[in-house]
Amino acid sequence: MHHVLQLDIQGTPQAWITAEEAALHYATGTVAWEQGESPLVTLRGGWNVARGRQSTLVIHPIIALRGAPRRNLHEVVPAVTKPKLLRRDRCTCAYCAQVFQEKDLEAEHIVPASKGGPYSWTNLVSACRYCNGRKKDRTPEQAGMPLVYLPYVPSRYEDFLLRGRNVRADVHEWLSARLPKGSRLN
Repeated sequence: MHHVLQLDIQGTPQAWITAEEAALHYATGTVAWEQGESPLVTLRGGWNVARGRQSTLVIHPIIALRGAPRRNLHEVVPAVTKPKLLRRDRCTCAYCAQVFQEKDLEAEHIVPASKGGPYSWTNLVSACRYCNGRKKDRTPEQAGMPLVYLPYVPSRYEDFLLRGRNVRADVHEWLSARLPKGSRLN
């Protein structure tokens, strides 16, 4: 089942929500605008006896809600997870530049955790088991293993694509059109 991309009134992604959660926003009149090439789903309700019609709610794959957002989510750093990290790096080892399956890669600290290196977007890269074992508990400079790409913090739009949900093509295109220049997801 596809989820609905919930935006604030300015078009900033807020959350992935279910069609049922989106239906509540439609029913309460908080949907300001919607997008998507075609509806995601049509929910059917009870019958109006006087009119002889069944009530329906057409749910679109992207909805923007009225009102000001509670906080500026562009200032919120997306949470780091291993699957999102591997997708950010396109399953490419940062040391040997070979592409692997996700199951064959590890989240590798550039500055080792034992030396105070944080578990953060800018201190983590994808590494194959061989390179990770070869680098050991050293920095890339100490190990003589320069990085073939630099880590970065994904934008809000990249984060929604990196979460790995089953994203409809029109929603994927909408998010992709807003990716920063130079994004690895382009």
